[in-house]
Amino acid sequence: MREYLKRAAPKEAGDRRAIEETVRGILEDVRRRGEEAVREYSRRFDGWDPPHFRVTEEEIERARRSLPAELLEDIEFAAEQVRSFARLQRETLGPLEVEIRPGVILGHRHTPVASVGCYVPGGRYPLIASALMSIIPPKVAGVERVIACAPPRGEGIYAATLVAMAVAGADEIYCLGGVQALAAMAYGIPEIRPVDMIVGPGNAYVVEAKRQLFGTVGVDLLAGPTEILVIADESADPHVVAADLLGQAEHGPDSPAVLVTTSRDLGIRVLEEVERLIPQLPTHEVVRVAWRDRGEVVWVDSEEEAVAVADEYAPEHLEVQTRNPSWYLERLRNYGTLFLGEESTVVYSDKAIGTNHILPTGRAARFTGGLWVGKFLKTVTYQRLSREGSVEVARRAARISEAEGMMAHAYTARLRIHRYTRPFP
Repeated sequence: MREYLKRAAPKEAGDRRAIEETVRGILEDVRRRGEEAVREYSRRFDGWDPPHFRVTEEEIERARRSLPAELLEDIEFAAEQVRSFARLQRETLGPLEVEIRPGVILGHRHTPVASVGCYVPGGRYPLIASALMSIIPPKVAGVERVIACAPPRGEGIYAATLVAMAVAGADEIYCLGGVQALAAMAYGIPEIRPVDMIVGPGNAYVVEAKRQLFGTVGVDLLAGPTEILVIADESADPHVVAADLLGQAEHGPDSPAVLVTTSRDLGIRVLEEVERLIPQLPTHEVVRVAWRDRGEVVWVDSEEEAVAVADEYAPEHLEVQTRNPSWYLERLRNYGTLFLGEESTVVYSDKAIGTNHILPTGRAARFTGGLWVGKFLKTVTYQRLSREGSVEVARRAARISEAEGMMAHAYTARLRIHRYTRPFP
């Protein structure tokens, strides 16, 4: 049983076709005209037309000197957390070689992508941590060339974001934003050699550009508006629950924030606490719209139903504030990242704890996880056989090929049978 104490407004379809057509036009224009088109869109959308898009070491050092020492220390702390966790994840991915049958050896290796382009957004908020999340994992994976683009804010990339890009280890940094940045990284322009893969979050236009560029380059995932779902029981503090919901609603007016609770009383108290908190937040205008349109509170009659509802939502961020969070850890399956207990909260993952904040949204957590070091590794297989092993496999491969009508396939198998058992005419 479930009852909605608050339900989100019907979601408008929006003008997706217009976004698709706009993005398609920009990509095609950049593909045809190269840097001339990139500069034209940079001037039009960002008022930005520098002699060179690439950021110099002097500009990075100037940005570093402009930061408070404490903030610089915080960025370096967060970078090391992300780097350490990515290294530990990488260590779990080992090569494999096994003699699966006598004389038949199969194996795999993990080889890094050669080059990656990271997009670091800078729209409503300059997302400093996004630089760390997108740049560090490919560096740890062993990607030879990792470049990064971020849009201008004033006279260049926001200083703290630029420093984070440098701390993360980007090999090249470009002050270039929007669809034109992704097009430049995918197709290449004289100043930017093309890459093999593009990663990083962004607005609807950036996401659509990644969708259309997939195939020309690899992409990480197509992430939409950020999401949070909190599972809470009567032991949860309504003030903490409300604060966590609104913390994610702050991202934008289309950011879903959902509470699933086994306590009707807690649900009502959270609704009251949300209304009390919103006017106190400096970003209350954005938060109020997001909560009004995308906020939901669902009362369920059991923990099992709470799990079922959460798995249906498949949220990007999933918090569990209950008496026994471990019970949920063993049963939940659809989420981007999970926070167990009041002591753990989304902002930690978003900014500094070390897990990646580039995660699946829009129910994509049903079939994919978020960005991690493994996304930049290709698992490639190999085979090595003795002559005896080759003959055994050849007989079966030849018969299957013949059953499929693929006689040239069968020939290559039977050739080996004859070659390794008697002279082949």
